[in-house]
Amino acid sequence: MRFFLKSATFVAALTIFASGLSAETRTTDPNNALRQAELRGLSSVPSSRFAGLLTAPKTETQVSFSRSWLDTQPAATGGAEWACLSQALYFEARGETLKGQFAVAEVIINRVKSTRFPDSVCGVINQGTGKKYQCQFTYTCDGKSDAIREPSAYTSVGKVARAVLDGQAPALTSGATHYHTTAVRPKWARVYSKTAAIGVHLFYRHTYRTAKN
Repeated sequence: MRFFLKSATFVAALTIFASGLSAETRTTDPNNALRQAELRGLSSVPSSRFAGLLTAPKTETQVSFSRSWLDTQPAATGGAEWACLSQALYFEARGETLKGQFAVAEVIINRVKSTRFPDSVCGVINQGTGKKYQCQFTYTCDGKSDAIREPSAYTSVGKVARAVLDGQAPALTSGATHYHTTAVRPKWARVYSKTAAIGVHLFYRHTYRTAKN
């Protein structure tokens, strides 16, 4: 309310200023015709438009990696990108710590930003040949059912997905584009740069080679 009143005061002051300036400069300003046209344009802009331009930006929610914080967040919804990310977190990280779930989601977003991967969340998650076990995220090509059998867990990861897509989460993995659980040791992990260890996942950034000059 306080900000709105200040906006309204500013708009009123601008209108008064424009009127006074119009009378004062009518005979002294050599560019009077141009100025008069500008003033007419200003006076035709509705006050509500000025108020909209002066509206304070929204304050982002501060993410806290605790279940108590997650419980205070509203039930999340979204389009296809949100649905794909929520599903990936459900099958890839629902048993992880909350911080670990955010880290897994970050890897997916890092891939979206990279030119080496598809440019959408759903594209990144579903990347693969279509053959069994020849995909980036195992649950998409292991032949098993993708039915959501733990609704409460899906609701929780949906909130994580929403926060990540809204840009509310701080960076955790130093640009990682790959991860694996501590239960396995994939060959690629030997040559990639390890960037973080969060929960039961280890995170890596690909050590891409560049052409020599």
